[in-house]
Amino acid sequence: MQPTNQPADAGGARAAGAARAGTGAGTRAGTATARPVRSDRPAEAAAEQSSALVLHVNGTAYELTLDHRTTVLDVLREHLGLTGAKKGCDHGQCGACTVLVEGRRANSCLMLAVAQDGRHITTIEGLADGERLHPLQEAFVERDALQCGYCTPGQICSAVGVLQEAADGFPSHVTPADAPQGGPVQLTVDEIRERMSGNLCRCGAYPRIVEAVHDVSTDQGVAS
Repeated sequence: MQPTNQPADAGGARAAGAARAGTGAGTRAGTATARPVRSDRPAEAAAEQSSALVLHVNGTAYELTLDHRTTVLDVLREHLGLTGAKKGCDHGQCGACTVLVEGRRANSCLMLAVAQDGRHITTIEGLADGERLHPLQEAFVERDALQCGYCTPGQICSAVGVLQEAADGFPSHVTPADAPQGGPVQLTVDEIRERMSGNLCRCGAYPRIVEAVHDVSTDQGVAS
């Protein structure tokens, strides 16, 4: 006879409750509990999470073995000692980490290194020709287009990309709809502001930055 203060199915209820709680009683009742899989071979497990690759950075080929989660920005800064590209927001929103990948500007903090195997990357350290600065580097100095300098490497790399994009005829949001197709886009002040808007400067050096980019675009014949 069941005790008067306990329902007939109390044992089943306790087992069901234990199962929901993930206790041993629940396991015995037939409910499986998830447990992390531990590898007895940590070296092999680590190898499965890494890959060998080659990155061509500033004209030099680097053979690397990297964790699949490693970003291009971390490779540059932590593995190659190229600290020009800065880690600002680490979310692709400030532009401080901008580099050139196959000649096109990109946020290196968002790019996995293993996905860039065999590609050519140019950082701020690779823009100068020996002791001679890149024209945009010279223009930034002449226009005093920097203050603290933290964002400047990304600003300059982005500007290099902007000049090439305009020369290749890539339109922007402010490019007139009746602009000639396929030809160079004339870099007006509005065009430069729009195209450089992804690079933030906490010091507020934007007017000088635009002037520096406009100076170089004028010298290259793509300014108006």
